[in-house]
Amino acid sequence: PSITALKSLLTTTLRITTTDNRVFIGTFMGTDQLLNIILVNTEEYMLGNEGSRFVGQVMLPWRLILHVEA
Repeated sequence: PSITALKSLLTTTLRITTTDNRVFIGTFMGTDQLLNIILVNTEEYMLGNEGSRFVGQVMLPWRLILHVEA
């Protein structure tokens, strides 16, 4: 069931908040064996700052992730 739920999120835009007050918005492409999340076409935002920067493809370590929204 959890694998099916994860597969249903492929190519979905995710908003991920990390422990260092950054927000990443990008297209979910999968995870690796350690459950790190891989996003492409990603924008990075700093909470409290205006503006963003395009970071392209990123791998977010699971231990830094606070919140994921689809």
